[in-house]
Amino acid sequence: MTPSTQPVIDRLDVRFYTVPTEAPEADGTLAWDSSTLVLVEATSGDTTGLGWTYGAAATAGAVRELLAPVVLGAGALDVPARNESMRRAVRNAGAPGLVAGALSAVDIALWDLKARLLGLPLVTLLGAARSEVPVYGSGGFTTYSDVTLDRQLAGWVQYQGIPRVKIKIGESRGERERRDLARIRRAREAVGDSCELYVDANGGYTRKQAVRVAARFAELDVRWFEEPVSSDDLPGLRQVRDAVLPDVTAGEYGYDLPYLTRMAASGAVDCLQADATRCGGITVWLRAAAVAEGLGLQLSGHCAPHAHAHVAAAVPNLRHLEWFHDHVRIEGLFFDGALDPEGGSVKPGADGAPGHGLTLIEKQAEPYRTG
Repeated sequence: MTPSTQPVIDRLDVRFYTVPTEAPEADGTLAWDSSTLVLVEATSGDTTGLGWTYGAAATAGAVRELLAPVVLGAGALDVPARNESMRRAVRNAGAPGLVAGALSAVDIALWDLKARLLGLPLVTLLGAARSEVPVYGSGGFTTYSDVTLDRQLAGWVQYQGIPRVKIKIGESRGERERRDLARIRRAREAVGDSCELYVDANGGYTRKQAVRVAARFAELDVRWFEEPVSSDDLPGLRQVRDAVLPDVTAGEYGYDLPYLTRMAASGAVDCLQADATRCGGITVWLRAAAVAEGLGLQLSGHCAPHAHAHVAAAVPNLRHLEWFHDHVRIEGLFFDGALDPEGGSVKPGADGAPGHGLTLIEKQAEPYRTG
């Protein structure tokens, strides 16, 4: 099919939804009581692809004003070309942050559209490297009571059979070390010895503090120490990585490939994280996976699990995908075709549905629509 005869992108629509959390939530450096999903619909003829990101509602404006003029009328099958055109168009608009989120949502929608036009599951279009994608339960917010934490951990481990879980630490920017350690100990007691236990400080500690805290939880067999210090402090991450037993990881705030490449090449992380809803969509996430593989690293998908599942199944060096509580809740409510993590993994494309297999349930999403 030549560029002149392939389907073209006829419409690019965007809207956003704000969903309150079940209770106030916080990690080591931020508190929130709602999440905003920015949804993009890319249409060619009578076929529509869905993409999304989580972030500020202003992201929708970037889709309408900066990106729609670039992709409308262009070929629907050449997604990397559309990604490059969008990236060039936002050069002077402040590309990192919400603009990158907007570009990512459009890219995901275009990949979904292409797969639907071809009648293929997205993982089949990309080429599968695995049939199952391991997941880990993620939540354990610092605002949780002991009872709430126990209930959430039990839901993942005992009822869904997920053998990996993560909780938040670094509370109040590292000012509550004793509570952090007590919560880690409680989590270990709740999940038992056979479950992998992860912690995420969201950059809340100083370098030496992170090393000290890790030494104190070493006996609890914590395997994953996410953002012990700021992810922008690569020398600090490297210092912590060299001093602690758990794998040190970061990368969720990578808004482009150069950022992720610098992190992977710095020796600061044992596993690179990347977020397809931030880094440039599926197009750039695949490139980040290749960069990581070339440097001997695995890649882990950050949050938005249904936006990642198919592309995660397409890379050989995947470690796992974050089954993040807030996003699982929203995606399960908004979309028909949500995946089941029972047993600790999901199987994208197993039902043969085209694209990423999700359709918007309008009547359930509409009450949360804010723009």
